[in-house]
Amino acid sequence: MKTNMIKQTTSILLFLGIFIPSLLKAQKDNSPVRPLSELQQDFVDLRFGMFIHFNIPTYANQDWPDPEMPASAFNPTKLNCDQWAKAAKSANMSYGCITTKHHSGFCIWDTKTTDYNVMHSPLKRDVVKEYTDAFRKNGLKVFLYYSILDTHHKLRPNCITPDHIKMVKAQLTELLTKYGPIQALIIDGWDAPWSRISYDDVPFEEIYHLVKSLQPNCLLMDLNGAKYPQQALYYSDIKTYEMGAGQRISDKGNRLPSLACLPLQQNWFWETSHPTTPVKDPVKLVNETLIPLNKQNCNFILNVAPNRDGLMDDNALAALKKIGELWHNDGTKAQLPQMEAPIISHNLAKKQPANSSWSDDSAIMDFANDDDFGSSWVSNPTITKNAWYEVDFKKEEDFNAIVIAEEKSNIKSYRLEVYQNGAWKPVFNGEDGHTIKIHRFDRVKATKARITILDADHQPSIAEFEIYNEQR
Repeated sequence: MKTNMIKQTTSILLFLGIFIPSLLKAQKDNSPVRPLSELQQDFVDLRFGMFIHFNIPTYANQDWPDPEMPASAFNPTKLNCDQWAKAAKSANMSYGCITTKHHSGFCIWDTKTTDYNVMHSPLKRDVVKEYTDAFRKNGLKVFLYYSILDTHHKLRPNCITPDHIKMVKAQLTELLTKYGPIQALIIDGWDAPWSRISYDDVPFEEIYHLVKSLQPNCLLMDLNGAKYPQQALYYSDIKTYEMGAGQRISDKGNRLPSLACLPLQQNWFWETSHPTTPVKDPVKLVNETLIPLNKQNCNFILNVAPNRDGLMDDNALAALKKIGELWHNDGTKAQLPQMEAPIISHNLAKKQPANSSWSDDSAIMDFANDDDFGSSWVSNPTITKNAWYEVDFKKEEDFNAIVIAEEKSNIKSYRLEVYQNGAWKPVFNGEDGHTIKIHRFDRVKATKARITILDADHQPSIAEFEIYNEQR
């Protein structure tokens, strides 16, 4: 095992030093860089696509197989990505998204970063290439899925090393330089309760900028943003909802470009029971899921799991055809409002020393920078004017953004200040009625940041007081 890890590490470093520059030169996309707002608009207008969970779990009857399951187990003897694409077309879908690497770490493309890949399986064919070629040939857009969590390579909580981060960067570089334009990259296994890999353990901002440097017009979305508020984009270009995990878009009106997902069958990956078990009702999927989501600026991606031959089962194909008879994209454009760029940086204020004016009972200052949007610092009801809250770094820090997140919007007017050279200096003084109040400004060097609340509808509270030093 140790020898294998050394070989993998050497391979990764070789790739980074030698192959990435040549790939970038060969695959540079000369198309114009488009504004993020346009890309988000186009994404929502795609409306409906096909998720394709197809990887080594297909051969395990489990979504999470043994991390040491051999590459030889992956053997789709009748693999036909053109069948998948035509099935997507029959449902009037507009794109596909395939699991290039799931949580067990098996890569279904010709990667130079690890031997645990499809070229060391009996198939010995690049599935990602065949998928991208087939979907483009059939007039469909191409998305890719990639898991940060990787149990085979031990990229898991409390085990992450610099070489793991190099591997992630090298693998994403391959995926974004070898297969032409990728409209979206869906990331999984990051900052989820079940993965427990934070955006600091594997630095989100670095990965985000890498993706944008390779393909500026590629949207990056993380499937695990459930803990973040629905009123702003955190660590994702698109707000995501895994409906099978109980995540639901607000019925009070959604302003963010969004994605929701469900499997057609009872599991994400194929299991032996799939051919004889009824799939979800196409009529209900269209009328109770697809159409309502689209009305809420939400794109719906329906997972269809190919079987061990590399083909889609007859019951799945019939359901997709029925969906296509019931629904088509009428071309109506979503009306997305103007919105702030996503928050993608490390929150400097998280769990730093905090202070405030008198709090209400036990809702003390620590609740406003505990990285939990469900808890809040609450001002004491006797403080009717100029309640304040501050974070103290105890040393100088560079930062250029402050975000105030409320559970319910009640703070109307306020002043933001930073403490420099023994004095408070304002960076904002005015009104903002949004639940998530995002303030970006020129970089400052300061030891503290503070909000003074000048006017509120009722007893003011703050769920999270966030401070960022964004790479701009």
